[in-house]
Amino acid sequence: MSTRRYLHLSRRQVIRGILATTAFGVTSKFGTGCSSSTGSQAGAGAGGDGELIMGFIYVGAKDDYGYNQAHAEGAAGVAKIPGVKIVEQASVPETTEVQEAMRNMIEEDGVTVLFPTSFGYFDPHILELAKEYPEVQFFHCGGLYQEGMPKNVGSYFGYIDEAQYVAGIVAGHTTKTGKLGFIAAKPIPQVLRNINSFTLGARTIKPEITTQVIFTGDWALPVKEAEAANSMADQGIDVLTCHVDSPKVVIETAEKRGIFSSGYHANQATLAPKGYLTGAEWDWTKVYSEYAEMIKAGKTLMNGGIPNIVRGGLKEGFLKMSPYGSAVAQAAQKGADGVKAKFMDDTMVIYQGALKDNAGKVVIPAGKSFKQQDTELEKMNWLAEGVVGKV
Repeated sequence: MSTRRYLHLSRRQVIRGILATTAFGVTSKFGTGCSSSTGSQAGAGAGGDGELIMGFIYVGAKDDYGYNQAHAEGAAGVAKIPGVKIVEQASVPETTEVQEAMRNMIEEDGVTVLFPTSFGYFDPHILELAKEYPEVQFFHCGGLYQEGMPKNVGSYFGYIDEAQYVAGIVAGHTTKTGKLGFIAAKPIPQVLRNINSFTLGARTIKPEITTQVIFTGDWALPVKEAEAANSMADQGIDVLTCHVDSPKVVIETAEKRGIFSSGYHANQATLAPKGYLTGAEWDWTKVYSEYAEMIKAGKTLMNGGIPNIVRGGLKEGFLKMSPYGSAVAQAAQKGADGVKAKFMDDTMVIYQGALKDNAGKVVIPAGKSFKQQDTELEKMNWLAEGVVGKV
């Protein structure tokens, strides 16, 4: 989820360039582009030897303690399924370079199912390639799919704000100053939903709690993230969390400043042995494994066997909480576990009226509520009461 620019020429890209300049290409099965004459057929199911070949593309490093690591761990998990092979490429920016990476995987590796995981890969890159390769299935992580888009495009995401709400409860029990901090990349609906849920969870413990938000402007800006974390510590904020690609800088800075932290995407506990409270983690292994099993059974996006939009939360196993750190009191653990149980039995509702935004406007009227599945929440463009900052 970044717009960083890299010059990254893979072996496959060099080969493609040679083929193009020597006019040695052959027309692909789909009537566009070039491929090696030995390339696997890119159909809806498995490769030529019966394997299901799945491609995963990451915008950053696979060991970033964050977004990309969580997806890479999911890919490693699905690779353990018999008959499934994975192909990966990391540090691919949100430019036409991701189109090149996808073409390479399809034409040279025989990939028939693609998971380009970064937010900015979707439009125009996935949408263009989906039209170019109508028999390949493209699954994107995020809430961007809409009716009318190519049938071979799917969207998957999780209600990770459930885990952020639980983490907010832990933060509410732990904070001594009543001041929390949230470092975020961009004010898009998914990010705003995490900020609001974290704050609403904390304010169930102490209604006077505030959450200061700083938007850095991009998914991976370590210097700005460190500056924001130090600024918050200087203001007396004593619990930090974030929604950026790699929480590593935020968590390490919080630990150095002697304040608490709550993680995101993956488990960062080893980075902050004293101050790490818990965290909202993804479990992409479950999601990718379910996709693999459906495809192996002959189901596809194109034949309607796989829905174009897939969502899940704690109950469905799409996400999990990091283990509690040593600084988390028993009362905090008990309170958080109680709310987690309500999410598991589908009785917990975060967004219910009357609820105001941080400018005093009623955004959810009394008597109205939105469950996690309501698409209205995926259009969120406001910050809840108690959040200090602007969209």
